[in-house]
Amino acid sequence: MSRIGNKLITIPAGVTLDINGRNVHVKGPKGELDVLLNEGITAEVEGTNVSVKRANDEKQIKQNHGTSRANLHNAIVGVSEGYTKTLVMIGIGYKAVMHGEDIEIFAGYSHTITIKPEKGVKLEVKVVANNNEIYVSGIDKQAVGQTAALIRNIRRPEPYLGKGIRYKGEHIALKEGKRATAGKK
Repeated sequence: MSRIGNKLITIPAGVTLDINGRNVHVKGPKGELDVLLNEGITAEVEGTNVSVKRANDEKQIKQNHGTSRANLHNAIVGVSEGYTKTLVMIGIGYKAVMHGEDIEIFAGYSHTITIKPEKGVKLEVKVVANNNEIYVSGIDKQAVGQTAALIRNIRRPEPYLGKGIRYKGEHIALKEGKRATAGKK
């Protein structure tokens, strides 16, 4: 039994759902998204709640039940509140510069790297405590996460000094290095 799939989704004020077969159109104050439910999954609006139901108990349909409910919930939260991920650049000479909608990143390479955000994603750069912070925001959770992952993959945090691009609040376990253990035997 899918515990996630059976949970009701509360529709916030200002959000409307248009169910047309397997396609659900979600409209809210921040924008509009379309969610395609998996085969054998249906959605029903009951007052201020949405319930996601499955046609039968086949294994694949049971697996898709929770996924479809999560995708619909993410769309509802996205059009009402939106999603934001914050990345922090730590390292000497590491910086990010906006060029229109794109972001140009200097991360210790001999060249700069330009990232174009996914459709519907907005990028912003601020300098906080000598570190650049990159804010990735939008209404589509997958697109925000994908853009943030592309930026982080330019220079992942390394385990000795912690330099690189990391998510804000991400803990990097730092290693000792050779010099710290040189005199111990």
